[in-house]
Amino acid sequence: MATEGLRAWWQNCGGGGEEVLAIDAMEDSLGPLDEQAIEIRRLITGFEACYHEADKEAEFIAGAIGAGQCPQRANERPAPRKKELENARQILSMWCEGSVINGMDRDVGGVRADELFSFIGEPSPLKRWQVAGIVDKIGHALDPNHPYHNLALNVGDYGEPGTCAVGEHYKDDATFLRRTRETIIHDTVDGRKSKVSLAFAIDLLMPCSWDFVGYLATTLKAIGGDLHPQRPLACCARNIQLSPLCDRLRTISDTLGFFWKSNTPAGNIDRRILASLGTPTPVKRWLAASLDKTIRLHLSQPFDIDLF
Repeated sequence: MATEGLRAWWQNCGGGGEEVLAIDAMEDSLGPLDEQAIEIRRLITGFEACYHEADKEAEFIAGAIGAGQCPQRANERPAPRKKELENARQILSMWCEGSVINGMDRDVGGVRADELFSFIGEPSPLKRWQVAGIVDKIGHALDPNHPYHNLALNVGDYGEPGTCAVGEHYKDDATFLRRTRETIIHDTVDGRKSKVSLAFAIDLLMPCSWDFVGYLATTLKAIGGDLHPQRPLACCARNIQLSPLCDRLRTISDTLGFFWKSNTPAGNIDRRILASLGTPTPVKRWLAASLDKTIRLHLSQPFDIDLF
């Protein structure tokens, strides 16, 4: 759903302001948009700074703005991330089934299977149920037909309000669900103390996140009883400043800003991206302004809620 008061274009952003209104006015001055401009703007609406290839996605959109059309590309998960997900699902499935093989020659992003097992500790029925939830979450990412039912987060796959009482699927496991919701991880958000329930942590394990491996490790440690992690949970906008992609995204944003404002360069400018944008036109300026503002909003908006 779009943020109240904002156009649907901005539904991936948490706020507006005068600059957003000015960019909307740029759109209004263009008259009817052609299909290519609409398609490029939809790409911007789908942009997320927490994506593990957000820098490449921003560059792709900038290239589309310059070309005036969206180049064809494969709609598949990048192979390295797909392999991480497949390995994580297999390793954790084997742990749930009690068929762990010592010295298993598999890893998830460089974290070996035996190390992942050590995070969880000795098996118990509750731990197996919690880890099985993670397996289902990863399985849903690999195959949308594989079901995952939220433990605490009452939203649909695309952020829309949930259609049924959250947790209803687990009515036969009510004790496990309650204990998972009551297990609180104590970490930080942007340096301040924060809390996340284990149930929310499992729901928010995003396979497309830049910190998937670190987030998985912290969540498994919480299942194992470590509720004061040194590494904060980073998902969606939460702790986005820890992403190693932030500096690159700021450079792309600065470049877009210089292009659409046609003013003195401020910040770092990527000359290759600037050249790819070509000659400014009203449509290109509007699209570049939209992507620039989207990136800056994603990197600057605070995450000021606890999740429990």
